[in-house]
Amino acid sequence: MSLSYSNKEKLKSKKLIEELFSEGQSMVTYPLRLVYLKASFDEEGVQFKTGVSVSKRHFKNAVDRNQIKRLLREAYRLNKAEYFNNILSSYALMILYIGKDGTDFDSVNSKMKQLLDAFSKKVSQQ
Repeated sequence: MSLSYSNKEKLKSKKLIEELFSEGQSMVTYPLRLVYLKASFDEEGVQFKTGVSVSKRHFKNAVDRNQIKRLLREAYRLNKAEYFNNILSSYALMILYIGKDGTDFDSVNSKMKQLLDAFSKKVSQQ
């Protein structure tokens, strides 16, 4: 698995996002929340489609929301290969930042590792 986060891997389908939030399961490693759902994709070679989101209620300025989303995407991109190599099924994932104050890359990266580790352990048990 490469360290890229290409357009094919981004979660963009409104139908799939609605289904994800209505039927998906979630897990929390504060300040991150992961909502996931087993899904199948038309694209070949795509095992995970992932989206990130930051609450407008807690971060009024778009600059702050975009900065946190960039941090989330980068932490996901760097860590996905390590945790998703042994997972065989495909999943739709949404990573939400549920904290109320700003953050830095080191804290987001460590929490992302904890979250992806918990997700891979839970999925490999199923």
